[in-house]
Amino acid sequence: MTLDALFDQPVYGQPQPEKEALLRDVLNTLDAHHRANCAPYAAITAVQNKPTVASELADLPFVPVRLFKSHLLESIPAEERFKMLTSSGTTGQQVSRISLDRTTAAYQTKAVVKIMQNFLGKARMPMLVLDHPSVVKDRSNFSARGAGILGMSNFGRKHTYALSDDTMAPNWDVIEPFLEEFGDGPVFLFGFTFMAWKYFVRALEDSGRKIAIPQGILVHSGGWKKLLDEAVDNPTFKARTEAVTGIKKIHNFYGMVEQVGSIFVECEAGRLHAPSFADVIIRRAQDWSVAETGEEGLIQVLSCLPQSYPGHSLLTEDLGTITGVDDCPCGRHGKTFSVSGRLPKAEVRGCSDTFE
Repeated sequence: MTLDALFDQPVYGQPQPEKEALLRDVLNTLDAHHRANCAPYAAITAVQNKPTVASELADLPFVPVRLFKSHLLESIPAEERFKMLTSSGTTGQQVSRISLDRTTAAYQTKAVVKIMQNFLGKARMPMLVLDHPSVVKDRSNFSARGAGILGMSNFGRKHTYALSDDTMAPNWDVIEPFLEEFGDGPVFLFGFTFMAWKYFVRALEDSGRKIAIPQGILVHSGGWKKLLDEAVDNPTFKARTEAVTGIKKIHNFYGMVEQVGSIFVECEAGRLHAPSFADVIIRRAQDWSVAETGEEGLIQVLSCLPQSYPGHSLLTEDLGTITGVDDCPCGRHGKTFSVSGRLPKAEVRGCSDTFE
């Protein structure tokens, strides 16, 4: 099985045992590629004493995601760099740098399309971006926010940025004409969680205004830290967003700049789903052993997409729990999971949390 052949599979169609067998073959090949072409990664795998060919996904070596903040890890020569992605960070924090070649960038785009069409359909809807237009101006050196917005823009048309560049306030001069033209039909909205909450939902609440987008679909992602500090959890976010916009279809997704393209989208039943070319493992922090279903631990994310850098197996600093395997009420196959927070004392990180 090759990655291209894996893309021919239904994105949530394989039962977990079948999916793991396909992923294992592709990831073993990818792991060998990075060992041969990235000396620091080869040194990491040597220290971990992992087998050169993993018989199970859990046997693959993994890299702490924080390492990308201190080292530029890549498996391509510098002249093959097509784009450099950076994570968002507050002043004084290190940021991750992710080196992409054209092949990896193309796979990332293809993956997001395959995932999101499962939730949005294939028809492009008028799109309201819950951010300001300047965030996507430098296309050669994207922040995580800019890369996320540009990626999601592939699913929309008549792209309209809802926030003003200077004040971050809702720009009613563009929002009102957009809603007048498209508000009664299907509309796709995208924004990072904290941005959507503070500068759109809360701004509507504070001004006493409501808008009506009854057929809207809102997709959002990013850190929840600041929202949880305000006692805003996922159900509260959904309820208050619907109260001021009329939007009932709201999907959060989990992802990171270190594995762009491999996004884990929340389904109608409220579970995060692993797509056909990615998976998730929960590990116990004390010994890195694999946790049981329902047991909280550190999230490890696997992805077949990163060809230009060794980001195919990452140990995050996020805590989560496997919520089921091949048993989601929505009918999609594979593992589902939830994210419960950050490892204590871990640096707060989130594409939208870091905006000041």
